[in-house]
Amino acid sequence: MGFGDKVKNKAEELKGEVKERLGDATDNEKLQAEGAAEKAEANARQAGEHVKDAAHDVKDTFRG
Repeated sequence: MGFGDKVKNKAEELKGEVKERLGDATDNEKLQAEGAAEKAEANARQAGEHVKDAAHDVKDTFRG
């Protein structure tokens, strides 16, 4: 995963966290749900990128 992708995914995760906490503080269930969904989506993207990185590492290990 490129550095730019990591930054983008982390920013999305933090944005979701802020929305979720703001929803908690204001008892806004819609905002809570949006924040949780954004955070989950960013985490899923990060997990997928980690799998790709691990696959590249394994491939590099067998090369040399």
